[in-house]
Amino acid sequence: MIKFEHSVFALPFALTGALLAWRDAGFPREGLWTKLLWIVVAMISARSVAMAFNRVLDADVDALNPRTMMRHLPAGLLSRGFAWGFIAFWSVVFTFAAGRLNPLCLLLAPVALGIVMFYSFTKRFTSLSHLVLGLSLGIAPAAAWIAMRGSLDLRILWLTAAVTLWTAGFDIIYSCQDFEFDHEAGLFSLPRRLGIAGALWVSRSLHVGMLLSLLALGASFGLGTFAWVGVAAVGGLLLWEHRLVRAGDLSRIDAAFFTMNGYVSVIFFVFWAFDILLARSGFGLRP
Repeated sequence: MIKFEHSVFALPFALTGALLAWRDAGFPREGLWTKLLWIVVAMISARSVAMAFNRVLDADVDALNPRTMMRHLPAGLLSRGFAWGFIAFWSVVFTFAAGRLNPLCLLLAPVALGIVMFYSFTKRFTSLSHLVLGLSLGIAPAAAWIAMRGSLDLRILWLTAAVTLWTAGFDIIYSCQDFEFDHEAGLFSLPRRLGIAGALWVSRSLHVGMLLSLLALGASFGLGTFAWVGVAAVGGLLLWEHRLVRAGDLSRIDAAFFTMNGYVSVIFFVFWAFDILLARSGFGLRP
């Protein structure tokens, strides 16, 4: 029911937020690995809650969609009772992990769960549901900063903006394959509202916005050469992603959605983590 590998979308950005907070604090070693461990636990558990809740809420709709009718709940492979138990279990794990991090994380835990679960309702009333999904992932790096520092620095919101725009952009691409079904079922999406060609142009614009947000983030933290190379690599991957999908040819959506975006998050993290670790060693390269 839940694909573990989907955590690769937001987790690298959350870890980047954590490393930026660690850098900003002067690279303290005490408690570092414990904090990173609980951040990973919180990320995986929140993702599990969000995806399972979405599966429960959409089970009836999924049963009517040829693309999704074989998912576990509509196909009868799992029961709703099991799914609700799964949601409850991972909600408790998430809350426990937040409490192990710091009091502010525990206080904000219900807010975070509310945001990631609220997305599941949005396709029923707004074509901007893609942005709500984006925000559900976009809060991850800001949450990781709070986990590391116990407070929020507004500069990290550039990374929240970047992840929000990136996620909304690739979700628009993915939703193009449900263009006809959304019309029939009365569901809201940008492809339904603007047509596939128009929606793809919005997706491209959002991804340009992501790159601009990353540039602002790097400048605000004074990062080095490898960070900028990472942004350039992300730009190249996004360009290739949009070359894979055309309004008249959606046959490579899976490659654009799963493969390319997995590369985006991981490669971004590798370059930025390397830049931060170089700075800690005293060998950081300034542009």
